[in-house]
This record gives sequence, C-alpha cells and structure tokens, in this order.
Amino acid sequence: MAVKSDTTRVLIVEDHQVVAEGLAALINDQKDMTVVGHAGSVADSIARAAELKPDLVLIDFRLTDGTGADAATGIRQLRPEAKLIFLTREDSDAARFAALEAGASAFIHKSRAAQDVVDAIRTVADGGTLFTPRTIAQLLNTRREVETQLERLTAREKEVLRLMAEGTPSREIANRLGISYTTVRTHIRSLGSKLGVHSKLEAIVKARELALVE
Repeated sequence: MAVKSDTTRVLIVEDHQVVAEGLAALINDQKDMTVVGHAGSVADSIARAAELKPDLVLIDFRLTDGTGADAATGIRQLRPEAKLIFLTREDSDAARFAALEAGASAFIHKSRAAQDVVDAIRTVADGGTLFTPRTIAQLLNTRREVETQLERLTAREKEVLRLMAEGTPSREIANRLGISYTTVRTHIRSLGSKLGVHSKLEAIVKARELALVE
C-alpha cells in the first residue's frame, strides 16, 4: 500500500511487543501518520531505520542491548533528518539529558494519555519540539552540578557509593574492594561531607543522580 507523501512514517523502537502493538494500532488509526516498522533493540533499530527511512522514530529509553540514547545516536548518523521522540517510564534528569544530547525533540512518560503521544508526533513531525528553553536550561544546570560533584569524588569513593546504593553492607564493601572496614567508614564519612549522603536511601538517590547505578 502506497503511503501518501504528507503521511508521517513512524518507526517504533520498543522491546515490549504488547506495548509496540498498542502504539502501532494507535498511530495507524490516525490519517496523517503510519507505522512502517518495529525494532526491539539498539542494533535492530539502527538497521531498520537505514532500511525503512522513517520520518520519525518513537524510542523507549531502556532497551535489551543499551539505551534509547544509543539507538538515537546511531539512527541520527545514518538518517540525520529523522525526528526523535522518547516514550519511556524512565523519569530521571540523566535520561532526559541523554535524550536531548542524542537529538530528541520530545521526552514523554508512558503514563501520558494516548492523545498526548499523537499530538507530540504531529508537533515534532512539523518541526516543533516539546523541550522548552527553560527545561533545556534546567537540564544543562543539573548536568553541570552532576559533573562538578563527580569531579570532587575519588575513584574509590565512587565505587563505595555505588555499592552502598546497591545495598551492600560496609563489611561486604571492604571485602569486595580489598580494603579495611575502617577505610570504608572513612570513605562513607567523606561522601557524607562532599555529597550529604548519610543513609542507604540517600546513597541510592545520589548514585542515581550521578548515573553511577541504573
């Protein structure tokens, strides 16, 4: 079936088949857009984009062999004119910044209504963006703060923070890193003064902010 030239050709990059099929049904129901294909991994998405030449790619952030940002970067290299929308359950500034850096025009949470997704596809296909200048400025500021905090930490402190965030007890951290329990406590005190981390919960939050854990 020939696709009208004014119809937006959409490639769905989503590793959950049921979600992908639901999105395809929603998009194919619109008169001005059509799904040309589906990919479930980073590698597959790049190959499919090269083959199908979509106008717009709808990407999940978590894929089996990497992130949506990896997929977006690869797709943009082969098809720079393709527009990118991230549709994901991921809700961190780190994910938003990665999407923005990879060339995305929108970042939508999967809890949003179906109409919001359709509206976003139309806006982005027309050359628009859902990233406001204020949002971009906030993401850049957050990124700078993260980089500054990471620069203040030693490699060993980063390891200790990552293990703390994973719920590893201090004595187990000492065993894993081949250092004394006293040294681990010293690193934890240092993390407390540098980052304000004093509990496992704070460690989890901070390690996620710094992208030291998933």
